[in-house]
Amino acid sequence: MRPAARSILPRRGLLGGGALILAAGSAPGRVLAALVPTPPQSEGPFYPPPKDIDADLVRVTGLDARAMGTVTHVVGRVLDRDGRPVPRALVEIWQCDANGRYLHPGDRGRNPRDPAFQGYGRTLTDAGGGYRFRTIRPVPYPGRAPHIHFKVEAPGLGELTTQMYVEGEPGNARDFLLNSVRDPAARERLLVELTPAETIESGALTGTFDIVLDAR
Repeated sequence: MRPAARSILPRRGLLGGGALILAAGSAPGRVLAALVPTPPQSEGPFYPPPKDIDADLVRVTGLDARAMGTVTHVVGRVLDRDGRPVPRALVEIWQCDANGRYLHPGDRGRNPRDPAFQGYGRTLTDAGGGYRFRTIRPVPYPGRAPHIHFKVEAPGLGELTTQMYVEGEPGNARDFLLNSVRDPAARERLLVELTPAETIESGALTGTFDIVLDAR
């Protein structure tokens, strides 16, 4: 069953400044402020060399084993500042495995890599700007709160690299990259609540990460 993505418009649509607009999908006559763009974040040193490039990071082609960790369905939409969906945007994600290791030759951590974790995923947004990934709940490693790296390339709206964080994680208060975003409204863009997703997959979690692009 496909999970219903929670829109950022009701919760966060009034956080941005700028001209008032009629948000996509809102009732006729409902006026909202322009959306706060998702802030950029570092790509990090471990952008993986893509191998498997589908949207399911929990299974690796040719292996029967499932990745360690809690399966997490990350869904969302790519929007412009006026709340319009951005179709056919390329969305990439990458993250460390349940042992805190990236699928990258430069990551020389002591813990063994999980060979059943794909480490990288890629998809295109649909006509409504929607995307979805099946991955694992991100885990912390020394110096960083749990996070997932995102890169979005959209026709006419350029490229954005950012990171998604788990709302309520104790490490968020100490994460230097998250806290480098000084604007509270922009920082909230990066926080995602993960909730049980039993109707989607037994024992899994789900969260919605809507990404707002700012045309340059």
